[in-house]
Amino acid sequence: MSKFKSHFTFTKQQRSGIFLLMFLILVVQCVYFFVDFSSEELESDSQLLAEFRAEVDSLRYIQLKKNQPKIYPFNPNYITDYKGYTLGMSTEEIDRLHTFRKTNKWVNSAKEFQNVTKISDSLLAKISPYFKFPDWITNPKPKITYTTTYSDNSKPKTFEQKQDLNTASVGQLKRVYGIGEKLSERIVNYRAKSGGFIADVQLQDVYGLSPEVIERVLKEFTVKTTKPIAKININTATIEELVTIKYIDYEIAHHIIEQRTLREGFKTFDELTKVKGFPIKRSEIIKLYLTFD
Repeated sequence: MSKFKSHFTFTKQQRSGIFLLMFLILVVQCVYFFVDFSSEELESDSQLLAEFRAEVDSLRYIQLKKNQPKIYPFNPNYITDYKGYTLGMSTEEIDRLHTFRKTNKWVNSAKEFQNVTKISDSLLAKISPYFKFPDWITNPKPKITYTTTYSDNSKPKTFEQKQDLNTASVGQLKRVYGIGEKLSERIVNYRAKSGGFIADVQLQDVYGLSPEVIERVLKEFTVKTTKPIAKININTATIEELVTIKYIDYEIAHHIIEQRTLREGFKTFDELTKVKGFPIKRSEIIKLYLTFD
């Protein structure tokens, strides 16, 4: 019994500690009982959290919108596979467009684009505002009928009826539709520098003359008086002689001599045009200075 009693024997300090512990427990119980731990603050925090989450979601949506590829105006005739995919087109719709374009045909309106690709009305309404067609499609200009110095129903002028291109004045050349003051002066100046035209084809050398304008000029003018031409034999000419011909430089002359050796001479002008680098567009002018004897 004395041993059991010894467990409840405390010193003065121990008793003070026990009383202090009991006092703290009592204080905590009172606080828990009397203090109101309502959820107003938690509700307030939940509302702030919801507002913050909504703001984050809105910022995320704005960022997603920014990251989306921006559509710029484009010509629908040149839609690639990747471009069509970003626009929302299916593989079949893109293939229909490519098949149509392989026939050398063009889409010239949003409705025609839909007829070719079979895209839905909703997708057409979404992408068609970005379609950009050439100006001559969207704003076609009315056709203008031009009158020239001759009637289409009249017979072409004979060689005797045409004026000599080597004696034509600026005023006479200006009568041809499409030739103004500058072009007529340019023709006369070129004629003076070259010592006169050798053939009608030399009009191609006058800067600014289109094929249509040259055709109109030659219906009224032709070369009648020419200066003698010192022609060069293509099968015996040296490189130095060949480079004196307009449009033939040292590189082309070297290729000509090389091919001449391999062919054992050129027999026709057509064989000469197959030489590497030969200026075929100026072949008619070059032909004036050559002989194949």
